Amino acid sequence: MRERIVTTTARVVVFVVSLCVAGVFVAAGGQTGRGTAAADIPNLPYTLVEWPTQPTSAAGAPGAWNFIQVASVAVTPRGTILVLHRGAQPIMEFESRGTLVRAWGDGMFSEGKVAAIPRAFWTAEKSHYSAVYGPAGCTSCGAHSVRVDSQGNIWLIDAPGHVIYKMNPAWKEIMRLGTKGVSGTGPNTFNLPTDVASAPNGDVYVTDGYGSARVVRYSREGKYLSQWGSRGTGPGEFGLPHNLVIDARGRVYVTDRDNERIEVFDSNGTFLSQWTGTGGISGLAMTKDQRIWTGGILRDLDGKVLGKLPGPGMAGGHGVAVSDSGDVYIAQLSGVVQKFVRP
Repeated sequence: MRERIVTTTARVVVFVVSLCVAGVFVAAGGQTGRGTAAADIPNLPYTLVEWPTQPTSAAGAPGAWNFIQVASVAVTPRGTILVLHRGAQPIMEFESRGTLVRAWGDGMFSEGKVAAIPRAFWTAEKSHYSAVYGPAGCTSCGAHSVRVDSQGNIWLIDAPGHVIYKMNPAWKEIMRLGTKGVSGTGPNTFNLPTDVASAPNGDVYVTDGYGSARVVRYSREGKYLSQWGSRGTGPGEFGLPHNLVIDARGRVYVTDRDNERIEVFDSNGTFLSQWTGTGGISGLAMTKDQRIWTGGILRDLDGKVLGKLPGPGMAGGHGVAVSDSGDVYIAQLSGVVQKFVRP
């Protein structure tokens, strides 16, 4: 089945719902010290298409995908798309055109869920988030991020489980960072981690974000190397380090969602610059030609805004992925994946 073009106006509610669930409202922005109103950002030549292909029941009747809070999305070297959602069979693999390949992952993720602490209990020196257990309106509620490295290995973040899994392309676990169910801020413990990224030299970086406020660096073999960050608003500090990407030169870009900025570091964690006025961006994705999708806004490696995906409210999404051909996938906590294609 061919992808069907859909209007962007019909999907505006998706962004409002997903951003409210995340506890933030996103406004578009620009480089350091220079905000850019969303209305001033030009639309890029992308079209929103209906994706994935609509399922059909055994009786031949059309159905719908029952994604529960799509937390993240990733593209494999084969060009297939991994959708991580907080429902039954939380890992779903699709062909780029939208045909389901397979689904699995029941029992892999924690049933706890990260939730914002009521504002009345916020303090500057402590996290604004906590794990909540019990009925939460989802299964596999701990599923937070899926990433694929250049060798095709799949990395999965279980935030309230405090653990990161590395799977080979055959989906066999080959490494685990952290200890499931054990929180901490040591060399191999996490407190509600949020994302993972691989550097060109094979080093692995983890944003330990909801409960902690740091970036942790490991060797390709999983040996602890270093860490940086503390809670705050200054250079090198974080309110919530939510996602990160690494460029071809090894520079690390971290979205500090609660401080509404993106911070840039060298490979050792030395602060280089920050892009303020970005709004509370959650998802980051690096393109093949070394540009960065910050939610639905594309920037160069200096933070300059190059354009945005069409449609009102196109700043957000909990996760973002981009294919080598330039197609952009936005994971929405409202339970959909949006696919934007170039002509």
